[in-house]
Amino acid sequence: MPRYTDRHAASGVRDALPKLETWPSQYPSDYEVVITIPEFTSICPKTGLPDFATLTVTYVPDRRCVELKSLKEYVNAYRSLGIFNENVVNRVLGDLVRTLAPRRMAVRGVFTPRGGIQTTIDARFPHTEKGAPGVISARVSRRRSPAASSRRSSAGDRPKAR
Repeated sequence: MPRYTDRHAASGVRDALPKLETWPSQYPSDYEVVITIPEFTSICPKTGLPDFATLTVTYVPDRRCVELKSLKEYVNAYRSLGIFNENVVNRVLGDLVRTLAPRRMAVRGVFTPRGGIQTTIDARFPHTEKGAPGVISARVSRRRSPAASSRRSSAGDRPKAR
């Protein structure tokens, strides 16, 4: 079998996937959403064999929540996509952060063992290391500033807690 190439490494990272849809969060205070996807499947770009995983998405919404039917269609598109496990988790995180602009988000992929090796990948937003390369655009990162949050609250564009 040939060696891994840059093409293998980049496989699936930029492929078109179904659009993620959102709906407006009704609560201005922090609350956590946990979504578990126990039957995730993708394809190894080198061997063509399926990879199985349980993906867990945990996030604190700001203004938007992910619509679950669109998330299911998005996740199901990975079934025929050649992509490495590490890229799956980072791509899901990046796509969801760009779509939702959450206060915080984590994506964990626990991949079923293959060849006696089990892999778990964790990715988080905001990034915990200074200067770490990220999948998140600068535009979204700027929206996360505390000043923007306090301006939003004082502007009254979100429902008040009762």
